[in-house]
Order: sequence, then C-alpha cells, then structure tokens
Amino acid sequence: MTLVQNHESPLHQSMPPLEILFGKTPAMQSVRNKLEKVAETDVPVLIQGESGTGKEICVRMLHAFSMRAAGSLVKVSCPAIPHSLIETELFGYERGAFTGAHSTKLGRVEQAHQGTLFLDEVGSLDLSVQSKLLQVLQDGTFVRVGGHEPRSIATRLVSASNGDLRAQVDEGTFRLDFLFRINAVTINLPPLRQRIADLPILIDYFIEHYARAFKQTPELLSKSAVKLMQNYHWPGNIRQLENLIRSYVLIGSEEALVAELMPETQRTGGITTELDLSEPVSLKRITKQATQDLERQIILKVLQANSWNRQKTAKWLQISYRSLLYKLSEAGMPEVPSRPIRAPHLLRKDEEQRGLKQTPVSSRSRLY
Repeated sequence: MTLVQNHESPLHQSMPPLEILFGKTPAMQSVRNKLEKVAETDVPVLIQGESGTGKEICVRMLHAFSMRAAGSLVKVSCPAIPHSLIETELFGYERGAFTGAHSTKLGRVEQAHQGTLFLDEVGSLDLSVQSKLLQVLQDGTFVRVGGHEPRSIATRLVSASNGDLRAQVDEGTFRLDFLFRINAVTINLPPLRQRIADLPILIDYFIEHYARAFKQTPELLSKSAVKLMQNYHWPGNIRQLENLIRSYVLIGSEEALVAELMPETQRTGGITTELDLSEPVSLKRITKQATQDLERQIILKVLQANSWNRQKTAKWLQISYRSLLYKLSEAGMPEVPSRPIRAPHLLRKDEEQRGLKQTPVSSRSRLY
C-alpha cells in the first residue's frame, strides 16, 4: 500500500500534507514505509518517540488509512485520568455498580468498537488495568465494572510512549506480556534534531498555516535566523517549533524568536564565560568574552522591554542604530536585511491550480 492523501476527507484535511509530515530524511522515510505496510492490517502498533515528535499525528494517519477508518478514533490520555477512575473510563460500568451510577455508561474500549483505540502514554497505566486490557487483546472480550456478562469488541489498538517500556518491565511497573501484545509492530519517531534537513519545509509550512489562521503576512525568516534554528537542540521537538513559529507569526518579531533559541544562561542573566584553569589564561580574552556576554544579556532585555523595536532600543541604550545592528550580529542574532513579504495565498497557488480545496484553519488549532 502507498499512502495517498484524500483531500476530501475531514480527517485527512486536518493533517499536514504527507510530504511535510515525512520530509526527506532517511529516518522519516523508514517511518513512512512501516506505516504503509501496517496501515491496512489490524495488528497492534506501538509508536515511540520523545514528546513533540508527532506520535499522535501518526496514530491519526494509521486510523485514516486503515480498514477501520469509518469507525471512531478514541483517544485515552492515560496520565490525565486518575488511577481510581481509569478502569471505569476504559471499560464503562453498569447501572448500580457503585454509588452515583444511575445509568449504564459505555467505556472508551466499547466506544472504539469497529474503530481504533489510542492509548497515549501507555506506560502510566497500572498493572491491574494492563491485565484487563491484555484480555481484550487476547480474545476481544471485557466486562463492564459492576457487570458479569462478557462483552465482545473488535478494535485496533495503537499505543504511544515517550519512555522506555523495557526499562519499566525491568522495574516491575509494566507487564512483559502486555508489552509483547501492544508492540506487534514498533515505530520509532526520530527527534527533530536528527532530521534537521526537514527543518526548512517545516518552518515554511507552519508560517503559512498560521499566517492563514491569523490573517497575517509575516516576513520571511532571515538566513541567519534559520541557521540558528538549524543549530538548535530542539528539546521540545516539532511541537516546540510549531509554538515558536505560531508566536512569530502572531507577534511578527524575529528577535523575539531568536531570543527563545539563545542559551538559557544568556537570557536569564549571569556571566557565562567558563574558565579552564588547567593552563594559563588570557585575562584580556576572558574579559572581552565576559563583556560580550553581558552586552548580549543587556541588549536582549532592553529589546524585550521595548517590544523588540530596534530604533527605540538603540535610543534607550544611547548608541547608534548601526552600532546596535552590529552588536546584534556579533551576538548571533540576525541582522535586519530587507526581506520579501510572504503572501500565504501565493504559496498554495499550485494547489489551487490543481483544484485542491484549502482546509479552514482555526487560530486555536495545534497540529503536533
């Protein structure tokens, strides 16, 4: 099977284009190949990856391309449900099962009948719940809380984890037999820092996406800003990138974006120069470096206080505008060359020519 996006499907329209999702790095192409092979099967899939790498989008894609696409995709955010309630949330309950149970309630497992059940952060489930889910995977049956009659269910289970489930097995907090059942196929999503080649197309996509959401025409990011982003570690992965670009489109300040990528010590204050005393040191060189670090901190704080207005910041610091630009460049922040204005409606001109309909975008929407 080859994944081909159906632009008429609401679920497909809510996802980024496949060429954006998978980019061009070998690691993501491997992910795409696995998804293509397992999408139309019913085998349980475990998706692993750091927070913000796009695990939920992969789950939505698995469901959209599966034989159960007409059914519901039911998500269970495992850590968000108290342990005392997780069993009733998953399996439902019968009327009179406990005080306050005035009617029968369907659980998430039953709601996912003929669809897909998505267990997000599955590693947080306690052992007793894992045992009951294991029965669902083994014979497709379960019993509601307070009930006695086994009920049959046909659903596809997809789980996601940002932790090491094998380590949890060794610690005794995760059942080995349950792990074997949920990971018939395992898909590992690489962190953004391992797919930096995809960064430019992701940046362009998010800028266009939120430009339409906020009805803005943001400037193109400068080459120096993009280079800084390519050298950044991205601990929050694609979700962090999306939030950063979202703020950039809304506020329109490249300096604010760059300030977020500067090392924490440079943004919060304090001299950052480190001393290596294993050999003689140059006082002149260290003093110069410390001065530059302090200048960078001061400039960033004054820029922020003046809403990132460079002209106002230069007057506030009692230096020329040219001097400020030079110091910004020295600090690794972008200079301010004239840049073309991005017109989002032109970026999709090729799609309009092919007759593809654009999806309405909400300013509150998140993709990752």
